[in-house]
Amino acid sequence: MEPISGYARDGFLSSLRAAVTPRAALLVLGVLLLQWAFITSYVGALHRAEPHRIPLAVVAPEEMAGQLVHALDGLPGNPVRVEHTATDEADGLRRVQHRDVDGALIVDGGGTQDTLLVATGGGTSTAEALAQVLQSVAAGQNRTLEIRDVAPAAAGDARGLSSFFLVVGWVVGGYLCGAVLAISHGSRAATVPRALFRLGALAVYSLLGGLGGAVIVGPVLDALPGRVISLALLGALVVFATGALTLALQALFGIVGIGLTLLVVVILGNPSAGGAIGTALLPAFWRGISSVMIPGAGTWGARSVAYFDGHALTHPLVVLGIWAVAGVVVTLLASLFGGRRRWRDEMPYRTVSDGGFLGIKPWTQ
Repeated sequence: MEPISGYARDGFLSSLRAAVTPRAALLVLGVLLLQWAFITSYVGALHRAEPHRIPLAVVAPEEMAGQLVHALDGLPGNPVRVEHTATDEADGLRRVQHRDVDGALIVDGGGTQDTLLVATGGGTSTAEALAQVLQSVAAGQNRTLEIRDVAPAAAGDARGLSSFFLVVGWVVGGYLCGAVLAISHGSRAATVPRALFRLGALAVYSLLGGLGGAVIVGPVLDALPGRVISLALLGALVVFATGALTLALQALFGIVGIGLTLLVVVILGNPSAGGAIGTALLPAFWRGISSVMIPGAGTWGARSVAYFDGHALTHPLVVLGIWAVAGVVVTLLASLFGGRRRWRDEMPYRTVSDGGFLGIKPWTQ
């Protein structure tokens, strides 16, 4: 019986090695690590929302401004940061509408009724957190606070989340398109022409994806206000930047690069985007990376287009442009210097001595 048992054991091990190769085992381990990273990042970013240095403008008489600013900046935990002081209410309103600050506190020097200007179109969670902090401060000084929303989220945009989910859709589309193009003809782009064709296909897809997303959230679902063309162009840039990053990392690292893109864009980028919870309410790490990640830049940009007449768009456009250009450059360089397929495999006509004739390889089992 021992020989049979040994044979069965050897057969099982051989079958296991054939079914799960060492390379496959490493890839599965990588997937497990990505799963743990996903849980850590999302729960770590979103499990406890606490305001931290929310940008605020203070409009108050000169004799009150200094003391008030000192009191606000000295609140425990630093929930707000006074970015600007003025004596003109119009100046405070302009700074909120231009996204220089998240709120403006208008202090009535002759009474006890103050006003807080907020913009829920930029994210309901931040506006609510700011209102809660300043209402507590007002109550401690026997004052009342009126909340005025100067850039409200649309009726179909529950809690101002539509911009975020729109960007998530664009990011996922760019990621999937890049992955499909990258693996459609082997694991790496072997030639610059092939990489250029892939980038061209990605560009066409990006334009269609951006336009489709803008039409869906605008005229179809009435979730975001107009400006369909501006939103579509922003979406095209988000999709292209994500797809170019996918192509670049896949060209550098093979199939592992697709997982790295998932790590950068989905695992780190989405929870730090300031969508479900405003950026100023996130823990330090996610707050720090938000503005330089594709989802964060895209979410900020979509809200600026939808609710703020395109103000404060420069930074997100620069960030997305850098990701897009870097993805293109790395993809082309990797195709030029790091492709695995060589000239011999790309020749359309091969000689008999090469193992074939007119591109036809001899059949082997």
